[in-house]
Amino acid sequence: MRRIILALFCALVAAGCNDWRMWETPAVKPHEAPLLVMDGQTVPLADAEAVYRLTDGKALRSPVSAEDPEVLAAGEAGYQIYCAQCHGKYHDGNGTVGQSFEPLPTDLRSERVQSQTDGELFKTVSYGLVDGRQPALATTIAIPERWQIVAYVRSLGVR
Repeated sequence: MRRIILALFCALVAAGCNDWRMWETPAVKPHEAPLLVMDGQTVPLADAEAVYRLTDGKALRSPVSAEDPEVLAAGEAGYQIYCAQCHGKYHDGNGTVGQSFEPLPTDLRSERVQSQTDGELFKTVSYGLVDGRQPALATTIAIPERWQIVAYVRSLGVR
């Protein structure tokens, strides 16, 4: 058996096959392709995420206009993609996924939510709640989109 393995090994080396070990196979060549260039909004290049994380929510100011119909439309679209599954079509916490939670997700038109500043809502969407079910979405949603969603939620008003 050893002779067969040795003969096979010698045949491979003689044929010029030096990649006989699994981690040296031609199929696996890490870092061969250039890295993809990402949109500047996807990965903060100026450490904007760190600034948002460290700043008190009450001190954060929204860079988008809550009166702009385009901002609200984009915020509604973002809400439908990222939030409606839990918070629901009517923003009441009774979404398809949210129905299985006890307690239900927060009603976004409640006084408790609507009384928060835009910055506090932004931080909740971005970094989640410590003792709550709200997941941190900072790595999922780009910064401008989060501000648009906050503007949309703010536009709903108190139920």
